[in-house]
Amino acid sequence: MDKREILLSPIAFGNRTSQNRFFIQAMECSDGDPEGNPTDLTYQRYENLFNGNAGVITLEAITITEKNRSRMNQLFIKPQNQPALTKFVSKLKEVNPKPIFLFQLTHSGELSNPEFSKRLSVKLLPGFEGDVFTEDEFENIMQDFVRAAKIAYDSGADGIDMKMCHGYLGSQILRPYNTRKWKYGGPWENRRQFAFDLYERIRKAVPDEKFIIGSKISVWEGFPGGMGTAGPDTPVMNFTEIIDLVKGLEERGAAFFVQSAGSPSITISLTQADRERPYFAYLHQYFAKVLRDNLKPETVVVGSNYSVFGNGLNRLLAVNPEDKAMLAYGADNIQKGYVDMVALGRQSFADPLLPLKFEEGREDEINFCTACDNCLELLIQQAPIGCCTYNKFYSNVLRETRKEKGRLATDHT
Repeated sequence: MDKREILLSPIAFGNRTSQNRFFIQAMECSDGDPEGNPTDLTYQRYENLFNGNAGVITLEAITITEKNRSRMNQLFIKPQNQPALTKFVSKLKEVNPKPIFLFQLTHSGELSNPEFSKRLSVKLLPGFEGDVFTEDEFENIMQDFVRAAKIAYDSGADGIDMKMCHGYLGSQILRPYNTRKWKYGGPWENRRQFAFDLYERIRKAVPDEKFIIGSKISVWEGFPGGMGTAGPDTPVMNFTEIIDLVKGLEERGAAFFVQSAGSPSITISLTQADRERPYFAYLHQYFAKVLRDNLKPETVVVGSNYSVFGNGLNRLLAVNPEDKAMLAYGADNIQKGYVDMVALGRQSFADPLLPLKFEEGREDEINFCTACDNCLELLIQQAPIGCCTYNKFYSNVLRETRKEKGRLATDHT
């Protein structure tokens, strides 16, 4: 099969069907209003994505609490946000009813920004010190996750991505570094129970089997004691716990897993390979295969880190030019059985219409990501986020952000 036939083929996704193999990643963009509701800028971004006709679109990490969050203008999912979220989902489904729409639920934990939020930690990680939560506080967090899942369902979302990656609270509990003596700490049987209990409680709160549940997983965080390591003080890879985790979640109703790696605050090049080190993306191919080899055929594995391949004009060596372009590479991974779908992250900023253009035979019109990572700079600076290469609005935001940063630096000298 050629890449068009592969990438445009439908696939069962839970009790629904994804019309193609394109999966839009959850990309935080810091443009919510002060109450955490979508703004005109948020609407514009997602309307573009829905017009792009991807099979699955994931709403950026939406926080279950305003008290512990990483982004100043992050979207919230609390009872007071439900009317705005319901309107948001309804509007997007009017734009295009075909894509499956997921909400990614998150709590930032030790990655919460202390400038406007409170860091909560399961066990203090060097460089990310904060308050260690009590077991009562954590029970409230569990309840907030369950409530958020119910709000997502009532708002019209098709499902949720229960975030367990990138150093946020889910991965903080699951990683071997969590040696704390409590019901979700120490031995793996305790740590995994957090995820198992959460899935079971969410499914009890939302018994509709058409409502899809899955998770984005950091298969290997890349630092001592991180997810996918052999113990609390070593970075050596060991996927025994990761495999047991996804199998256990699959038994509890997980319909999909988005494969990822790293923790952006610690191992950023592992999470998203950059133009100087694009070969880090090859690791993701292996991580995805680990999941695919250990799950049922009907459980969808979504592969990550494709944006860096772009149109093939990248710094990958020892490979034919035609084999190192994003679309060809993604189709090849699907054909080889490593993944079922291709996730678009930074590429979804560069061109939200990529799936539609590809479907219509307009591949030469696609704006491919250059992996400049200016969008990452905007994220770090708490500014609205988008593609600074192809979208003039965000290039202006970057310019003004740098001016302001320079002015503040001058003021402090």
